[in-house]
Amino acid sequence: MARWFALLPVPLVAAAALGRPQPAPVPYPEGYREWTHVKSMVILDGHPLADPFAGIHHVYANARALEGLRTGSYPDGAVLVFDLLEAAGGEAVYTEGSRKLVGVMHRDAGQYAATGGWGFEGFAGDSRTQRLTTDGGASCYACHQGQAVKGYVFSAWRK
Repeated sequence: MARWFALLPVPLVAAAALGRPQPAPVPYPEGYREWTHVKSMVILDGHPLADPFAGIHHVYANARALEGLRTGSYPDGAVLVFDLLEAAGGEAVYTEGSRKLVGVMHRDAGQYAATGGWGFEGFAGDSRTQRLTTDGGASCYACHQGQAVKGYVFSAWRK
């Protein structure tokens, strides 16, 4: 019995020791490009978030996240996706290059109470399985905390 316990990742051991279950991993948002497109923007070198977010961003919202964008209250099941692509070109026009990551905010107040009710994850490039967060979304949440009055969301619904 002691052998398998030694193989568990440290966060699982710590959670078990504290009697708290680990939150479920944030799922990959299948079909997100068919959801409502909320906004696009370009972050260029020189912007404070250029490292690591330089490129073309598209933000998508599922129906529940769209409700939250409109009302300011996000129900469980709301999912926002931040699709980050390389910015190609640059002379007089920028076009989409390779996908850098797919960032996901998944609302579940019970599962993700420690991070404002949101689960955060980044998936590398076009991968649906290679996860980029290593801290349970704590670093994402640290940045999003400044948006607490807006439900921890940076995007807004443009009328």
